[in-house]
Amino acid sequence: MKVLFLSLVLASTAWAEDAITLAEALRIALAAHPDVEIARAGSQILKGKIREVRAQALPEITIRGNATRLRDPSLLNASGLDKFPPELRSALVPSGVNLFDYSVGVKQPLYTAGKVGTALRLASIQAEGALAEIDRSQQDLSVAVVKAFYDLLMAERYRDLVAETQKQRELHAEMARTRFRLGVATEVDVLRSEVNVANGTADLVRADNGVRQSRALLNYYLVRPTDAPTRVAGEFDPKPWGDGDLEELTRQAFRRRPELSKLRIAERTATTTVELAHAESRMKLDFVSNYGIMSRLPENLGNADFARWNLGVNFTLPVFDGFKRSGMVWQAVAAARTAQLERQKVEQQVRLGLQQGLDELAAADQTITAARANVQQAEKVLAMTQNNYKYGAATTLDIVDAQTALSLARTNLLRGLHDYSVARATLRWTAGMTPGE
Repeated sequence: MKVLFLSLVLASTAWAEDAITLAEALRIALAAHPDVEIARAGSQILKGKIREVRAQALPEITIRGNATRLRDPSLLNASGLDKFPPELRSALVPSGVNLFDYSVGVKQPLYTAGKVGTALRLASIQAEGALAEIDRSQQDLSVAVVKAFYDLLMAERYRDLVAETQKQRELHAEMARTRFRLGVATEVDVLRSEVNVANGTADLVRADNGVRQSRALLNYYLVRPTDAPTRVAGEFDPKPWGDGDLEELTRQAFRRRPELSKLRIAERTATTTVELAHAESRMKLDFVSNYGIMSRLPENLGNADFARWNLGVNFTLPVFDGFKRSGMVWQAVAAARTAQLERQKVEQQVRLGLQQGLDELAAADQTITAARANVQQAEKVLAMTQNNYKYGAATTLDIVDAQTALSLARTNLLRGLHDYSVARATLRWTAGMTPGE
């Protein structure tokens, strides 16, 4: 227990010392999160399925052995036994006997009407789908990590804004108290400034809670304890969008999106399943052989005189299967149609998502431009109002209004930067590109 506690303390200290970048967060999540491992495990399952199907074309070798004690009265029930002389019939009374045998059997399919080859091709196609599922889980996890990273970054920056605004409120409250003592301000100014400070305390508490919640979500994707003191490093960088228009993004998304790749694989799977269903009704040819020794006495189990063997070729030709094959064909055709319709629906959803992503990106860009201008104006207004207050040309209410306007402008700018970064990552994810770049 002490070793475990010490390990957790050291790990927490390491997390607290080193702030992680977005690239590091993506690398940690992709290497450790269970969603990706689940998808990889699914790929391994299908690899095993391929091996299982391939085994149908390889020889099947079995070794059997038996040790039996039996008494068989079959001879006493033979017809015409009553015509035997009495002394002969009395000698034919069976008694218990030991019987030992062992054998080696070999079975090799010679002709399967393409069933094994089709099944093997089907398993290979399904394995491609497993790879697409890995890509999908990685992309989904990446965009979730990017959003959680930017959420924590915004929460920390917003807390800093609230803390700075609170500091300004406290300075103004101290100034109001000083002016009240000097007789150049009223008690109402002091009360208003103190109420403003109290309101800011609640804002700061909510901001701290937002940081904790955002950090817990990012820790979840990093497979860390939710209360780990993870810090993020970096700033919002509203990179201009230069990765293509709607038509170009649509072509890329149709080619890269793992969901669409998996649906196209589902269509191929259904087509191959139809071929497999047809193969079920065709002739099958197998080579069968056995070699072994059977004896009543254990010492004769190595004597070739007691050997028995057989060689044969068996064929099976289904004549009527109760419409099993036609049922399989119907299912496969329906599955192909379903996959086709599902692919068309997802393609429309992707196109809609790309259009919405471009619109959100443009709106966030306009918000950033307007908010930056507002911040400059609000800062200038607050500075002028504070100077006017020193000389009695402004009231505490004017200061509160100016502080509120500046806080709102800075918050809008921060939210615009956050929304732009998230919208850009989401748009890249929708187009099938790496979200974190």
